[in-house]
Amino acid sequence: MFIRSALRAAIPAVILGAGLVGCSEATTTNGPGSDVPQAAPEVNATAASATADGAEGEASPPASPEGVAEAGPELVRDAFAGLQATLNETCTPGAGDCAYFLGRVNEELTGLDEAMKADAKGPGHFKEPLAWMGTLRTELKNDTSTANLEKHRTQLIGTRDRINTWMQGHPDDYR
Repeated sequence: MFIRSALRAAIPAVILGAGLVGCSEATTTNGPGSDVPQAAPEVNATAASATADGAEGEASPPASPEGVAEAGPELVRDAFAGLQATLNETCTPGAGDCAYFLGRVNEELTGLDEAMKADAKGPGHFKEPLAWMGTLRTELKNDTSTANLEKHRTQLIGTRDRINTWMQGHPDDYR
C-alpha cells in the first residue's frame, strides 16, 4: 500500500518534470534569433564584469579570439558576384535614374579591384582587369559624383562588361 501511494505521488511529478524538460529543450537555443546579432561569449563576459564592478564608461573591447581571422578584403568570387548583379540593370541618361546604378557599378568595380589585388594568385593573374579598372580610375579622377559618373557612363559600363567577359573565361576565379 505504501508503494502504491508513493507511486501515485511520484507519477504526477515525473510527468510534470518531463513536460518541463520538454519545454525547456524546445525553448533553449544557442543564441538569439537570426534577426539579432550574436555577441561572442567574451563580449558578454566583459560587459557583465564591467557592470558587476560598477565601472563607469564603456568596457574595453575584448581581444580577438585565437584562430579567428580578421575581416579582410572580399574574395574575388564574391566581388565578381556583386558586379554580375548589375548586368541586368540599366538607366536612361538624363532621366535622373542613373545615380544609384552608376554609383553601384563603380562601387562593385572598386571592390573587385581590391579583391583582385589581395587575392593569393597575385595581381599579375588579374593583369588585364586591373589595367582596365586603373584606366577607369584615371578617367574618373577620384570624382564619384553623379555628374562625373554620368559623364563616364560608357567607360563604367564598358569596363564592367569587359571584366565580365574576361571572368567568364576564367571560371576558376569565381567558382
